[in-house]
Amino acid sequence: MTSDGILGVGGSDQSRSTSVVVTSRRRWLKRRETWLVVLGVALHAVYMLSIFDIYFKTPIVHGMDPVPPRFSEPPAKRLVLLISDGLRADKFFEPDEEGKYRAPFLRNVIKNQGRWGVSHARPPTESRPGHVAIIAGFYEDPSAVTKGWKANPVEFDSIFNQSRHTFAYGSPDIIPIFCSALPHSTWNSYPHEYEDFATDASFLDEWSFDQFESLLNRSHEDPKLKELLHQDKLVVFLHLLGCDSNGHAHRPYSSIYLNNVKVVDKIAERVYHLLEDYYRDNRTSYIFTADHGMSDKGSHGDGHPTNTDTPLVAWGAGIKYPKSASGNSHSDSVTTFVDKHAHDMPTPYDWGLRRVERVDVNQADIAPLMSTLLGLPCPVNSVGNLPLGYMKLNEAEEVEAVLANTKQILNQLLRKSYIKRSNSLFFKPFKPLVHHSSSLSQIDELISAKSYEAAMKLAVDLRNLSLEGLHYFQTYDWLMLMTVITLGYTGWMIVLALHVLQCYSSLSGDLSKKEHLSVQKKDSGKVYISGCLLMVILSVLNLVEHSPPLYHAYIGMTVFLWTQIFSEYRLIRGLWRYLRERRADYFIKLLFAAAVAVVIVELLVHSFTERKLYTWFFLIAGVVASILLYFSIPWRSGIPVFVCLSCWFLSVFTLMPAEIPDNNNLVVISGAIIIVISLAAKWLDTHAEGNKFWQSITFHESRTSMCSMLYCIQIFLVGVSSVMVFLSTKHRTQNQELHSSHQFINWLVAGSSMVLPLFSANGILSRLSSIFLGFAPPFLLLSIGYEAVFYSALAVVLMAWILFENASHHSSKVKDTSLSEKNTEEHITIGSDERYLQLSDVRIPLIFMVLFNVAFFGTGNFASIASFEISSVYRFITIFSPFLMAALLIFKLFIPFMLVICAFSAITKLVRVPRLGCYFLVILFSDIMTIHFFFLVKNTGSWMEIGNSISHFGIVSAQVVFVLLLFALTNLYTRSIRVKPLSTSPSLKTL
Repeated sequence: MTSDGILGVGGSDQSRSTSVVVTSRRRWLKRRETWLVVLGVALHAVYMLSIFDIYFKTPIVHGMDPVPPRFSEPPAKRLVLLISDGLRADKFFEPDEEGKYRAPFLRNVIKNQGRWGVSHARPPTESRPGHVAIIAGFYEDPSAVTKGWKANPVEFDSIFNQSRHTFAYGSPDIIPIFCSALPHSTWNSYPHEYEDFATDASFLDEWSFDQFESLLNRSHEDPKLKELLHQDKLVVFLHLLGCDSNGHAHRPYSSIYLNNVKVVDKIAERVYHLLEDYYRDNRTSYIFTADHGMSDKGSHGDGHPTNTDTPLVAWGAGIKYPKSASGNSHSDSVTTFVDKHAHDMPTPYDWGLRRVERVDVNQADIAPLMSTLLGLPCPVNSVGNLPLGYMKLNEAEEVEAVLANTKQILNQLLRKSYIKRSNSLFFKPFKPLVHHSSSLSQIDELISAKSYEAAMKLAVDLRNLSLEGLHYFQTYDWLMLMTVITLGYTGWMIVLALHVLQCYSSLSGDLSKKEHLSVQKKDSGKVYISGCLLMVILSVLNLVEHSPPLYHAYIGMTVFLWTQIFSEYRLIRGLWRYLRERRADYFIKLLFAAAVAVVIVELLVHSFTERKLYTWFFLIAGVVASILLYFSIPWRSGIPVFVCLSCWFLSVFTLMPAEIPDNNNLVVISGAIIIVISLAAKWLDTHAEGNKFWQSITFHESRTSMCSMLYCIQIFLVGVSSVMVFLSTKHRTQNQELHSSHQFINWLVAGSSMVLPLFSANGILSRLSSIFLGFAPPFLLLSIGYEAVFYSALAVVLMAWILFENASHHSSKVKDTSLSEKNTEEHITIGSDERYLQLSDVRIPLIFMVLFNVAFFGTGNFASIASFEISSVYRFITIFSPFLMAALLIFKLFIPFMLVICAFSAITKLVRVPRLGCYFLVILFSDIMTIHFFFLVKNTGSWMEIGNSISHFGIVSAQVVFVLLLFALTNLYTRSIRVKPLSTSPSLKTL
């Protein structure tokens, strides 16, 4: 009789029959796992798109009628809007070092002619969203994330649309957004080439003024233009980009930026005198403000007060005169502001304006202010509240103005309600405004009775409710979609868990004997029929409601997954009975394992925004692992100390800045460190083979002189790459170019070194050391600083992990009977040299996930490749080639991942657990993170915050494919790794 390697003894008819069963079972498992991977890829691709249907749907609707205020005569015939791009409120209001104020004209306006305050912008504090808020009255359209940030993705109404004619001059990035498709507009913008950060950009502001001045001058010779300029409902818009460009290039505390504040003040003065001299009718209103501020670093986008606080000065026709401050220095037009900062702070003393009443507004409030001044309807998409503190109106006009503002917002609500009601079978209206028509009638009655105060209160309350209703309909489908997606992810994780229990644990064999699971296929047909019926019913409902096509995919995927789960109801019932029979200590172990898993997964979630968490993790892990090893190894050993120190060494890197500073000498030294580590591994591999503890990782089927020669070649290539790091950088720095011979050698060394590990010895330590040396040259040549040392630190920690698992493997009390030698015909699914997964094996995928993430976090920001210096590729290419440069950067990021996955594959062979089973556990834990990030997606805040929240969700969602591809790639290096056969492994008693 002969051994078949699976069931022990072969040769008989029964053995051949069993072999057929085994082969059939393996084929079934391969088909099932291929199906699972395909399902996982499809599910994550579809569900990844769900965030755009939930968080990033446009709030803009069309089809509303404009609502003009019921004025006998509007306060102004024309309005001038001056927007100083990137002007900070504090730099505008505060004095300079000599105690002189930078904006003397506008300061005089504040004290003697008009009103002032701070306009609060909502993040993202960028130019397009800021101008849209001022001119159209609504904040960032979240659907812009799918269309790019430069142009608004959906057509919208603005004060320019409502005007009789608009004259606009300024930046080519702003003016065309509002005027390119507007027939009743006269506009011009300078070429993009004018925006040169190397110069003083204040000349761009002068360009805008000069264009407008020449327009007025031409009108003296052009009767049609003069007639147009003397009509009512005109808007003049001058976009002044100088402060923004100078702030980016020179910072907002530079003399160039601060001088630009004086320039825009002077332009405001010249515009005022130019128009007053031209018209001489006192019917012009003036608004001066900014779209956003500027941080001290010369950037903007987030919600810091330096970015959200912008100046607002209004004067002219229809604007109140200054009022002395009483009590608090400012009177806010609304109770809360969109930037969510504290606004009860007094006006800074150095502004010198504490005696003048200040009226702060939300940025979108400026649009209804301008519309009302001209007697125009508010832009139909506006969500701004009319700031009455700026307007000089009698009591009746104030009520009419607020009522028009209220009706305009209410019309948006009614339109959204109509659209949703017409497409919904089970429509739920916004209950507080079900009887809105009676509220409007009551307001009209109060106005007729001249009860203006009561009418004003009702109108304001109705406006606030309308704003709440807009949010209600914007998030109308959120609960349904979030529930479906969460159920889908949960169902997917249950499917994975059941698969692992059924195919990679001994539990399914025990249950099959007790529960007779073989008859389950006959009963599962009813479950599939029920699932299909439910899917058809829900699809019909979606069709009737005219739901988007992706809604069908979300619901269909979720129903399919839960149908799969219920088809395994006998397995689930047997599992429940199995758990009920367990003793209390089993549940304690189960809860402990679950708690550890939850803590580690939460650590990984928060580490996306706080890299320093890894420092604490490795400090604690080093201590815990060394203590466990101390009690596991029955003799004195330096392994616990090595494991502790290696973890502590790696913990240092996540305290370092993500922006890697250049340090060429450190990269060269890192080459020497790599050689020292490899020499130590070689010595251990050579001298520890006879030791029973080490033989699992130092086992070799054969030793050849070629392996030693290969090792020397790899050491030589690492040395060459270190020398080339020094020579290439020195030559490029001195001559401003990459020498062609250096470039050739770098490519040759990097390419050839990665092929050599394929020919190394097939022991665990030998092969992993060769892989470590093989990827070292390209990583060194792509390094510019401390990340080169990180490569060695990560490798040392991976070695520590292998030693820890080796010690656990030899000290465990897992009997050989748990190996697949004892598999029965009902559940033979794993290889002859593998055992079933146990609860304690959960540590392997969890440790892998931590190391997989720290492989990236150790040297950068997980969410953005932009955090990695482009100078990393300069030893391979200096001529700009975006695709090749990006490919080299991505390859650099992949190298630490490759090391981690190679070590993971080696460990699964060492402890004889199925790698695919561990892969499915990795995906299961990753999807817990995915659900977490699904609820952390942002559609407000800076573009960086919005983009990072999307990329975090996308990166974790993509791990089902990403990890599998890396497994396939690293399998080239690890598939030939061999461990000591079971028949020659020492028993536990000999240790």
